[in-house]
Formats: sequence, C-alpha cells, structure tokens
Amino acid sequence: MAVIIGTSGWQYRDWRGAFYPQKLAQRLWLEHYAEHFATVESNNAFYRLPERETFEKWKQRTPPDFRWAVKASRFLTHIKRLREPEEPVGRLMERAAGLGEKLDTILLQLPPTLKADADLLRECLAQFPGGTRVAVEPRHESWWTDDIRALLERYGAALCWADRDEQPVAPLWRTADWGYLRFHRGLGDWRYRPETLRLWADRLAATWGAEEDVLVYFNNDPGCAAVIDAVVFAEEVRRAGRVPTRVPTADQATGRAWAAAD
Repeated sequence: MAVIIGTSGWQYRDWRGAFYPQKLAQRLWLEHYAEHFATVESNNAFYRLPERETFEKWKQRTPPDFRWAVKASRFLTHIKRLREPEEPVGRLMERAAGLGEKLDTILLQLPPTLKADADLLRECLAQFPGGTRVAVEPRHESWWTDDIRALLERYGAALCWADRDEQPVAPLWRTADWGYLRFHRGLGDWRYRPETLRLWADRLAATWGAEEDVLVYFNNDPGCAAVIDAVVFAEEVRRAGRVPTRVPTADQATGRAWAAAD
C-alpha cells in the first residue's frame, strides 16, 4: 500500500518562516511544497474554480510524480446541493483536465445540512467520466446506511474517512480499491497526538493491501500543524509496515533547517 501524504492547500501565510523559508518568494511556494510532498489537495476550486490555464500551469510547475486532488466547487455541493450536476461536473472536469495525468481524485465534500439522498448522489456520480476517482465526504449522519455504502461501491467511489477532534466522523467503510483520509483538527492547538496518528496508520494498514493507494491530507493548517503532523504520520505509516510518499524532515517542517541555512 502506498500512502500518499499531503496537506489541504499550500498557500498559508503563517507557514512562512516555518515550512517556507522566510526569504522565499510566495510565487515559488508551490515548487518548494512539491519538492517535499508528492501530493496536495487543492481547495481553490471549492471557493472559486480556476481556469483551465491555471491547472495547466500547476501541472508544469510540479514534478512528474506529483498528484493532485481537487475539491469540487461549492456551487455543485453547497449551492446546487448536488441537483442538476451535469453542467457543474462537466465544467469542473474540463478545467481540471489541465492537470493531465497528475489529476488523481475529485473530492465531493457535502454540506453538513445535506441529508442522505441516494438519487442525488447517484446522478452526480454518473456525470464523472469513467475512470475518474471520486471521494465523497458526507457530513450528516443520515448517510450511514447500507444503501449508500452499496451505491459508493457500485461507482467505485471512496467514502472519505475523516477525523475531527481525534475521533472518526464517518464509518470506516472500504468502498473502493483505494482510500481517502482527511485530518481536520487535533486536540493540541490543532496538532494531533502521536498515538492518534499511530492508530490511523494501523487502520489504513489493516484495510488496504500493499499494492493499493490511500491518499491522506492534513487540513489542520493553522500554525503549520498540518506539515508537522504529516511528518509524524509518515513515521507511523512506516512503523505499520507500509510505504509513505515523501514528506519534509522535522527540521524542514518547523523551519529549523532554513534558520540554520541563514
């Protein structure tokens, strides 16, 4: 199992002087990020869907092995609430296609007020081109039914595993031959306790085989907690007998490496 580790976004000002060297121009942050991580979950598309040209530039600026997860537009998930999905899904995929083979997954994060509706979800999933990996993150407890699980399995869509306050907020269903895990907020000033990260590494190793992919993103960006936790999590993944993608060293995550260089 390859555990592909990254963060939810890379453009956080408070990462300057920590993960990003103090003197590094912001226009070079993506290149710096991609040197130390092999994937990122782009939240930009959720708030404002970039033009295809932007996705094409991101493809050019990242190395050949880099993977992108793209969070679907809130127009689709929060405004339309999955209704009439053909046009917004088509627009999303046409633009994200600028990433080429580096586009790995589309994330559908549903509003917490959206109750389960199998017909809506089915119609939405049916709009994605064959072979598209789609992860679905429902946030209302009404979704946790056998019918929804079977629907995800039928479309090969991954139920997004999610952690908030160091507790799972979704059932730990395996619905595809790949997985998707998001960390939202730990208990220690956004940071996660090592024992919690260890538990998640063990869960992944017990659920997916050595040849299967799991994408893992840390969304707890304040204070660079996401980067620091990613480093710790990679160590736990190795301990669990699986192979993580590249992450920074502890010194690079906290800025000690750049301070020494200065």
